[in-house]
Amino acid sequence: MRILAELVKDASVSVPKLSRKIDVNPSVVYSRIKRLSRRKLIKRFTVIVNEDLLGYSVSSIMGLNIDSKLRENILDELLSLNEVREVSEVTGRFDLIVRAKAKSLDELHEVVVSKIGRINGLIHTETFVELKSRERQPLYSLSK
Repeated sequence: MRILAELVKDASVSVPKLSRKIDVNPSVVYSRIKRLSRRKLIKRFTVIVNEDLLGYSVSSIMGLNIDSKLRENILDELLSLNEVREVSEVTGRFDLIVRAKAKSLDELHEVVVSKIGRINGLIHTETFVELKSRERQPLYSLSK
């Protein structure tokens, strides 16, 4: 759990540095990381891009109601759009929640109206522009 906690903070940390930080032999840390990967507790090591620095400063969350008979086609079309970052099937008021990024409000408008709005089977959309967000890293600890 200590290894997971440290890797969540910084997955680029070297094994020797991680081993010093948690006071465990480097070869043990290496083998435990491999075991965590084999057991699928670690899905993958990845990079988190600062999209604001690339100009994608407008974040949005959209609630979509869809014709369930066209669900797969709608999901495929949404995931083919460059601006869409995530699609979740949910319970409640909406059928889908879509997270998207754009470079400006005008570009977001264009995405909502000309791309998402024209998907066959879409019944209703509601778009929320994200003003500010906070994120926290999960904390993993040893169970007692």
